[in-house]
Amino acid sequence: MPFSKSLSELAREAKDCKNCDLWRNATQTVFGEGSPHSKIMLVGEQPGDQEDLQGKPFVGPAGHLLDTLLVEAGIDRKKVYVTNAVKHFKWEPRGKRRIHKKPSAGEIAACRPWLDAEIAALKPKVIVCLGATAAQALLGTAFRVTERRGEFVDSPLAPYVMATVHPSSILRAPDEKNRHEEEKKFVEDLKRITKIDV
Repeated sequence: MPFSKSLSELAREAKDCKNCDLWRNATQTVFGEGSPHSKIMLVGEQPGDQEDLQGKPFVGPAGHLLDTLLVEAGIDRKKVYVTNAVKHFKWEPRGKRRIHKKPSAGEIAACRPWLDAEIAALKPKVIVCLGATAAQALLGTAFRVTERRGEFVDSPLAPYVMATVHPSSILRAPDEKNRHEEEKKFVEDLKRITKIDV
């Protein structure tokens, strides 16, 4: 895949992606979204139910929480490019609901050329990996978000690369107090970006 393509060209090509079997049960490919001039790139795991139906990343409950916490951290959502390590929704049925299922290493690897192409087209100054799947996809399987959360790590991908939790994990907090604490920590992680000249 040549790396000279624009994000809009890549998004068009990704619509027909059959690099792994996930496309069979997904409604559509969910490619990244945001300004082609964004200096900040946020990478999540995979689209969820709402993202699969709408064809846009981070539009479900976790996306709404992300929007709120970006505002709290002083980051303009319009200046951020959001995408996922995997571009199709992996799920299993539970009653009438479609429940998220973690993508396999093979599925993540099959999607990696798209992510590499997005990074090459965007040339972000900052990449933030949201959750373990995104962090391990970009920083290696030995990377542990629990140990390195909120730290800038050396990577050839961008001048500043960091990993933190995925907003969906905050939504799964056992109670309101824990959720509030997790939101606060997440905002603190994001605020580190605001100290960089982007």
